[in-house]
Amino acid sequence: MSKRTPLIVVGKDGLRGTIESSDRLAGGPDARVEVHFDDGRVAEVPVGALVPSDDGTYYLPLGPADLAAIGGEEAVVVPVVAEEAEVRKQVVETGRVRVAKTVREREEVVDVPLWRDEVQVERVPINRVVEGPVVVRHEGDTTIIPLVEEILVVEKRLMLREELRVTTRHVEEHRPQRVTLRTEEATVERVEPTPRRTRSSKHPS
Repeated sequence: MSKRTPLIVVGKDGLRGTIESSDRLAGGPDARVEVHFDDGRVAEVPVGALVPSDDGTYYLPLGPADLAAIGGEEAVVVPVVAEEAEVRKQVVETGRVRVAKTVREREEVVDVPLWRDEVQVERVPINRVVEGPVVVRHEGDTTIIPLVEEILVVEKRLMLREELRVTTRHVEEHRPQRVTLRTEEATVERVEPTPRRTRSSKHPS
């Protein structure tokens, strides 16, 4: 046997109650159902007086004052009323607007760091006899390029005359420049409406 889930009833001014199950509402709008409120009172109301809500609850047009008015009675009858609305729709021009766009220019200073490489050449005298060609070598950021020459002695030998020490440095510099930026601004002007005849249509509720 499946378990019946109570239905939540919400009234006015925070009034809340429950109905034992949805089976109680199957008798039609004129059937009556008992609502058990949180304060212990019980009200018998027509099914047609319960308005279903989107969240699964039912709205009842009763408040705590309505329940207090019944005194010690255990049930109260709620009349079911309905309102009919007659809706007419008419198109009316309330105004017009004119939008104008202007472009405003401004200048800003842009300071972006730029990098460049500087090469420093240093000549270092060596004047040392070497047995053969000396290869190019690197020491950190410095490239050492050996320069040799032949000298006339009893025998021919290579003498390291000097070395070129090439050092690379990174230099940061700032060159502020003025750039032009554009911004769009909109001006809204209201225009008086032009009177014209409009048609109305009647829609029954």
